[in-house]
Amino acid sequence: MSPDKHSFLHIHPKDNVLVALQDLKAGAGIDFEGENFVLTTDIAAKHKFSMVELQPEDPITMYGVLVGKATQHIPKGGPISTQTIRHASGEFHLSKRKLDWHKPETGKFEGRTFMGYHRPDGSAGTGNYWIVVPLVFCENRNINVLKDALTEKLGYKKAKSYESDVDQLISLYQSGKSVEEIISADIKSSEEETKSKRLFKNIDGIKFLTHEMGCGCTRSDAQTLCGLIAGYITHPNVAGATILSLGCQNAQVSILQQEIKVRDANFSKPLVILEQQKTGTETELMQQALKQTFAGLVQANQNERRPAPLSKLCIGLECGGSDGFSGISANPALGYASDLLVSLGGSVILSEFPELCGVEQELSDRCVDEEKANYFMSLMKTYNARAEADGSGFYANPSPGNIRDGLITDAIKSAGAAKKGGTSPVTDVLDYPAKVSKPGLNLLCTPGSDVESTTAEVAAGANVVLFTTGLGTPTGNPVTPVIKLSTNTTMAVKMPDIIDINCGTIIEGEETIQQAGERILEYVIKVASGEAEPKAVQLGQDDWIPWKRGISL
Repeated sequence: MSPDKHSFLHIHPKDNVLVALQDLKAGAGIDFEGENFVLTTDIAAKHKFSMVELQPEDPITMYGVLVGKATQHIPKGGPISTQTIRHASGEFHLSKRKLDWHKPETGKFEGRTFMGYHRPDGSAGTGNYWIVVPLVFCENRNINVLKDALTEKLGYKKAKSYESDVDQLISLYQSGKSVEEIISADIKSSEEETKSKRLFKNIDGIKFLTHEMGCGCTRSDAQTLCGLIAGYITHPNVAGATILSLGCQNAQVSILQQEIKVRDANFSKPLVILEQQKTGTETELMQQALKQTFAGLVQANQNERRPAPLSKLCIGLECGGSDGFSGISANPALGYASDLLVSLGGSVILSEFPELCGVEQELSDRCVDEEKANYFMSLMKTYNARAEADGSGFYANPSPGNIRDGLITDAIKSAGAAKKGGTSPVTDVLDYPAKVSKPGLNLLCTPGSDVESTTAEVAAGANVVLFTTGLGTPTGNPVTPVIKLSTNTTMAVKMPDIIDINCGTIIEGEETIQQAGERILEYVIKVASGEAEPKAVQLGQDDWIPWKRGISL
């Protein structure tokens, strides 16, 4: 029996492989554009099979670009797998600018606004947070002391508690139940969250951003850390900050102050900076921190949501736990939403440079001038060279989960990941931890590591992050709402506690990429206005990991 035409997909006219949209059996007949052949083996959904006969070293093309080379003979209908292909990507060089693009119809979004927090620098936040950050890991304990003192008392203890689960386990143990009986017991989890009445109604939260850096590192790492923290302090979603310094570390207060000035020359938010070696006892440090932070919160609470144009939105584009459907459902839908926002004067950030391997030529050609094109190519080459010197180039980026679900090579993964950036020209290219200063599509050099990249995108100014996933991931951010989009309906149904938008509708033919993209932007406006709370925010997923500028893919 031959599969119907909706059971597989030919992504680009130049491609010599097809993608299975559902599980296909060996021997199934494939009829595509006059070509008839049978599958040589079972092909799982999300995986690929050849539509032509391939010999060793023959190129394999997806999304119209080189994504690998055959390592052995692959017959028509043969599987594309780690056994049959290896990573390969095309060369890239400076070429002609290709800046023409088809702007989407934006009529239904023209003149729309979101309810945001306006800042003196002209930006608008989608939230209003106070952050507490150490300049060095030596202050992590003091940060946690402040967290214990402030969070519950001010009404920000929100995460679901599993204490009742532990109480039930204790009861089972005390009643003499065996280990086997305890493991098989039906534990009744409490669905109630601990929510206290907030003292400051206009402050969305107090976030504590601990890390393991600041000293015992290179001076460059210290400078970069201060730049990252400065990005958060000057972020439109941040009302003010408390910074704790020990005093003797590499990441000095003076460096932080310089980095703040680089990002906002007229910085005027409430900022508390305390240095323990100058202050003296821990008690004195904590009392000053509490009093000055409380005073800052009083000031920050005076800011209220007011209408802001959609051009004030800056969206970070992220993916993690990607699968073989990422590049044909959620990512292109996100790309269409990106094009919509760019057309409306907003900004989007495409990062994860190891996941742009193979599409360098397209992206460099889309840079608005040759200087930016050369800078992007230089960042890509330097990053990959450093990784290869450490024994692990971009080719090593796909994780076991990626490979299991159809992303066999880095180039396959990258070609699909790049779809998040849409089709608009690249207006700027930034190195970590720089901040966005131009509307339009910005390329930001970060690793592919989900949390490190999301942390960097927010430091660059993203006041909303859109995060696609095919396998499921609980990543969030302390100050910017992270909206999760599933690439397939199966995962959305299995993990509804982390997914906000299901793009599996595209795979099932129920919705077009354009319709999904508009639906995404509508939800972004609600989240930006405080009318909807993404699952990552509900669950308190405050992931924050600075990128130590070494080799991280």
